[in-house]
Amino acid sequence: TYPQDKIEIIVVDNNSEDSTKDLAKAYTDKVYNFGSKRAAQLNFGVRLAKGAYILFPDADMILSEDILSECVKKCELEGLDALYIPERIVGKGFWIKARDFERSFYNASCIDCVRFVRRERFLELDGFDENLDFGPDDWDFDRRVRETGRMGTIEAPIYHNEGGFSFRKYLNKKTYYITSFNKYIQKWGCDDPVIKKQFGLLYRYFRVYLENGKWKRLLIHPVLTLGLYFLRFMVGLQYISATRSKNISSTLKYEEVQGRNPAAFHGKA
Repeated sequence: TYPQDKIEIIVVDNNSEDSTKDLAKAYTDKVYNFGSKRAAQLNFGVRLAKGAYILFPDADMILSEDILSECVKKCELEGLDALYIPERIVGKGFWIKARDFERSFYNASCIDCVRFVRRERFLELDGFDENLDFGPDDWDFDRRVRETGRMGTIEAPIYHNEGGFSFRKYLNKKTYYITSFNKYIQKWGCDDPVIKKQFGLLYRYFRVYLENGKWKRLLIHPVLTLGLYFLRFMVGLQYISATRSKNISSTLKYEEVQGRNPAAFHGKA
């Protein structure tokens, strides 16, 4: 519902072998191939953007109808620098429902990351840290925004299309990200309070699902709760297996990063 003449779409790809570029060219002529990391792609896209605000969803995400209007209005009325956008996991089958249920507990927590930000603030912070590996770079950016700006949330969701659920694909994705956290932890330090939350067993398996009255939802949806904890249990086993076979740093407790696609879309409002 946001005026089309006030929307700029910039697509920054990274040698993808699917039809990302062709699909994107149907909506914008600003399609680029750049960078070896997601952080470099995002920074490149934001530098090209001309608007006051930046929205950076992943390539497998779908915007809800009123998301841009709500984001701009919220920031303008309340003087906010960045916004968390509720993420909904969509696809087929019970495990997708369990994934969606799990993801809903992370909204606006230290496990989440802002997706809508003032371009001026993004540039003041030098954007994403390109020294970090793909995975925790958005957590790092979120932390720096939190320290220097005003944050908020909106109601309109963004939909993450995961299609059909595959345990093998899901666990392989988790294993892929395990090694990406070392530089991030080294940057902030093992004793950092947020690091302890993000990688601590107590918070990641219990407190994040209980805080701020969220525990009530666990009781209301017992079947989804069982599904949620089964997935968490499987991720834990995968971490143990991966650390034994790959000699991962002992500073890591376990891995949990939501799926991402290097072909990121940058929207200007």
